[in-house]
Amino acid sequence: MSRDRRGPDDASTQEPARDALPAVDTRLLVREEGVRGYLREFGRKLRSGELGSLPVVVAVIVIWTVFGSLNSTFLSAQNLSDLSQQIVGTGMIAVGIVFVLLLGEIDLSVGSVSGLCAALFAVLNVLNGVNEWLALLIAIAGGAAVGLVQGFFFAKVGVPAFVVTLAGNLAWNGLMLQILGSSGTVNIPSESVVSKLYSTIFHSPVAAYLAAAVGVGLLLAASLLDAGRRKAAGVPFRPLGEIVLRTVVIAAIAFTAAYILNLYQGLPLALLIFLILLVILDFVLRRTTYGRQVFAVGGNIEGARRAGISVPFVRMSVFSIAGTMAAVGGVFLAGQIQSASQTSGGGNLLMNVIAAAVIGGTSLFGGRGSVWSALLGALVIGSIQSGMNIMGLSNAIQFMITGAVLLAAVVVDSLSRRSQKAAGRA
Repeated sequence: MSRDRRGPDDASTQEPARDALPAVDTRLLVREEGVRGYLREFGRKLRSGELGSLPVVVAVIVIWTVFGSLNSTFLSAQNLSDLSQQIVGTGMIAVGIVFVLLLGEIDLSVGSVSGLCAALFAVLNVLNGVNEWLALLIAIAGGAAVGLVQGFFFAKVGVPAFVVTLAGNLAWNGLMLQILGSSGTVNIPSESVVSKLYSTIFHSPVAAYLAAAVGVGLLLAASLLDAGRRKAAGVPFRPLGEIVLRTVVIAAIAFTAAYILNLYQGLPLALLIFLILLVILDFVLRRTTYGRQVFAVGGNIEGARRAGISVPFVRMSVFSIAGTMAAVGGVFLAGQIQSASQTSGGGNLLMNVIAAAVIGGTSLFGGRGSVWSALLGALVIGSIQSGMNIMGLSNAIQFMITGAVLLAAVVVDSLSRRSQKAAGRA
């Protein structure tokens, strides 16, 4: 009675297995196919919705082309140099938002936290005579503590991040007003460390070119070390030709930027500090166990738990990082206007930092993004504002266009995610 049954060794079941080819991930063949492989891989990524930083790079080119054609002042060395300084405060706060978005969450309190920490520094240093470096450290530590408190309620108590940070937005703003007192404004002297961190410029042309050379050199060294490590492990690695090509492209961008900065005054210290922080935090996200845990929790929280990752720790630490970067950004914004007031951290700051992170390419759905998104997004927001100011357009028009750009970025993110799901990549 078992004669008609097909056993596991039956020829009819084994024949397809002998004829079938093993499934190969095309991404593993890229390194062997050279330039053609990379072109195919690029096309595959576009078809599957993995756009990376391409949309925001295109947006920057379009924005600069439009405003440059309307008014030549926009692309002048002075305006671009000023722009590089003006995006620092917003960009630093946006870096913290990137970390939070990688978890698929949101932080609505970063604007108030930035204002609170700026007020804390001003009151301690200017009104109470505390050493300026100590006051600065206390202000930054205060931002980290605020983020940790909010992260505790989110990760341990289970209150949604939206609610926690919305409440924090109100509470920290009230605390800032309480700290500032009846005067409402504390002026920060131009010789203060906060003012100097923002306004200092290295006028020697050597400084900008040296910074570009060091950055390119570190990139080349990191790429070579990574390729050597991957080759030793027997996994696909970037060939030397590609590493050289990528380094040449980055070097061209870096030295062009240095040349433009030198045409006006030189390298702003604020921009240099911002870039150094981006490099450090990018290393943390891409090259450390902690960074991989952040992506894991944002991509699949249940899978992260089963892998032994402490989800509460990751969540609390990420919100603490967001608070820290909000404090740093708030201090730079205070140095920019040389004061801390009741309006610090208010206005459209929260909208701009969230928009910068999202426009820069960090997904609202978590698990995908980069700290460099903060730089690219802040550059888009800053360019729009700078161009409209030069054109003499009102704030109302600026808000509408910025909102439209933000909506477009979210639409691209949503369509990209849908395409990746259809391609089995999300």
